[in-house]
Amino acid sequence: MHGALLLALFILVFIACRGLLEAVLWTAERRFRLRPAYLLRSQRRVKSRQFSSWLLRHLQDLLEALNSRASPSSVLTVSVVGLLIGIGVGAYLFQHLRGMLLLAVMLAALPYIVLRMRLVSKQMAARLEFLPAVEVFYQYYVMTDPRNIRQALAMCLEERRLRMPVRAAFERLFRHLSTNRPIDDALRIFSFSLGHVWGVYMTNLLRVGLTEGADLSASLQELIQDMRQSQTADQAARNRLLEIRIANFSPPIFFVLFILVNFRLNGQQAFYYYLVDAGGKNMLLNGLILMFASFVMGLWLSIRRM
Repeated sequence: MHGALLLALFILVFIACRGLLEAVLWTAERRFRLRPAYLLRSQRRVKSRQFSSWLLRHLQDLLEALNSRASPSSVLTVSVVGLLIGIGVGAYLFQHLRGMLLLAVMLAALPYIVLRMRLVSKQMAARLEFLPAVEVFYQYYVMTDPRNIRQALAMCLEERRLRMPVRAAFERLFRHLSTNRPIDDALRIFSFSLGHVWGVYMTNLLRVGLTEGADLSASLQELIQDMRQSQTADQAARNRLLEIRIANFSPPIFFVLFILVNFRLNGQQAFYYYLVDAGGKNMLLNGLILMFASFVMGLWLSIRRM
């Protein structure tokens, strides 16, 4: 227990010291112009492209879809620190292997679950504006001669006819295509940002147009017609997603209310039962497990319903 907590504290201190040292060195280098600012950014992009692991690539796509400046390594570091804290706190509070391992797993998975829930919230908000965005893109696409996807995206963004939050996904796609990023990577992040079936279909159309140079006018028109015809079903799907989100946050609210009521009625007895008695601590552990399972199930259902 003490070793895990000390190791977690050491990792946090090491990260803080390294970040402070990097900030000081970077400030000194910029002051004396030892290397231009764009060189460090290019080196970071090269390092990010060298990730061969599926997990690191998945985390990179997730962070880019959220427009987060964090790196996959920082997310993994926070997860490792949470794992160590869970081991130490679980061993101290519950004093058995089950509580220690379950608390460690929950704290280790918590950063990814929070990021994924933020992405689902953005996907739900962007879904409302996706059909108008595709209609605007189609209008500019048929105006270009010859048909040029990059030029149509540039015209859409310059005229600012795309509304947030779906505008962020198109801006990110245009930025990736303009910086000669691989088309597959740019489209994968674009599809990941949207997160629904129509977004995947749109991504496949853009892939064909960018790689083969095919005319997408007819396909985009069919996509718009299909989306208009399925607006009722799409609204029902959004209502189900909202119901899932409400049910997802209900257990923690009732759990906290239950604990507060008990402390309000008899604080001393509640303190002894929840923090000293083995049966009360096991009940708290089971409640945390059920809430964690509720979050995971709600997240999984939200992803499946998108």
